[in-house]
Amino acid sequence: MSETSTPPPQPAHTRWHFIRDVLVLQVKLILGNIHNFFLIPITLTAAAIDLVVKTDRHGGLFYRALDWGRRAEEAIGLYSALDRDDEGLKHDFTVDAVIKRLEGVIVREYEKGGTAANMKTAIDTALDQLHSETGKTAAKAQEAAQAVIKKLAPPE
Repeated sequence: MSETSTPPPQPAHTRWHFIRDVLVLQVKLILGNIHNFFLIPITLTAAAIDLVVKTDRHGGLFYRALDWGRRAEEAIGLYSALDRDDEGLKHDFTVDAVIKRLEGVIVREYEKGGTAANMKTAIDTALDQLHSETGKTAAKAQEAAQAVIKKLAPPE
């Protein structure tokens, strides 16, 4: 008799948390699109007014509109589902963090007198490092996707 290793059963509520997170994300994406739909003309109008009318500081209306936009985006909390899981992933792989790492590579190469080829190599190395750091998460996601595909496949 061969033993097959089956994953330990997960509580049913984790499935419903996941389903809830997916549905809530969809609502938040819609709200984010509405937010962007209004924020674009509001910020452009505020900037135009700031260019024509002198206010207390250059861009006063624009920056107030931008602050409103930020507070609205934070209220939407598009990625709040990540607050429960992957705390490090959330902070290490933001767009700002990745750009900061790449900028650091470019500055170091420039200060060393590096050529464009050296900078390209250094950036490739930094991107490879990012890929290797995210490889564990990607492998888990790929395993989960394969499991779903297996379950959805018609019986043979």
